[in-house]
Amino acid sequence: MLTLTRDDFRIRAASFDLSKTHNLLRIMVGALMFPHAASKFAAGGLSAGTVGFFAKAGIQPAEFMVGFAAFSEILIGVLLVLGLCTRFSGIAAAAVLAIASYAVVTVKGLGWTWNTGGIEYNVFWAACGLLVAIDAWKEYAKTTRPPLRAYRPAHA
Repeated sequence: MLTLTRDDFRIRAASFDLSKTHNLLRIMVGALMFPHAASKFAAGGLSAGTVGFFAKAGIQPAEFMVGFAAFSEILIGVLLVLGLCTRFSGIAAAAVLAIASYAVVTVKGLGWTWNTGGIEYNVFWAACGLLVAIDAWKEYAKTTRPPLRAYRPAHA
C-alpha cells in the first residue's frame, strides 16, 4: 500500500477539474512551492542570505542544502500541479514547510504571525499539504481495496 504505482505517474483530465475543491487546493499548494524555490536564488546563483540563514539554523552543509531545498520545492511543485504522486508529494510539501518552520524558530525564536517573521505562513501551507495527501490517500484506498471475503468458519 505504501508503494508507487503506474497510476501515480499518469496525468488525468480529472486532476484539473476546478469544480473539485481538492484539485484547487492541490494546484495552489504546488504553485506555492515555486516562490519558495525562487527565494533561494539571487544574482544568478544561490542567495548568500539564504545560505547564511541555513547555516544559522544548523542546516549543513548550507550551500548544498539550499540547492537541495530549491530542487525539492520545484519537484514537489511540479508533481502537485500536475497531480502526480500526490499521496507522497503532499507529504513532502508538508515536510519541507515543517523544516522551514523549524529553521525560522531556530534562528528567530518562536513567533507566529508571518508579517513579523513568524511561522504562521509555513504552518498553514504545511497543513494544506497534509490535507492534499490525506485526500489522495483516501482516493487511493477507494480504488485499491481488495474485495471482502465472506467469513466461513472451519468445520470441526
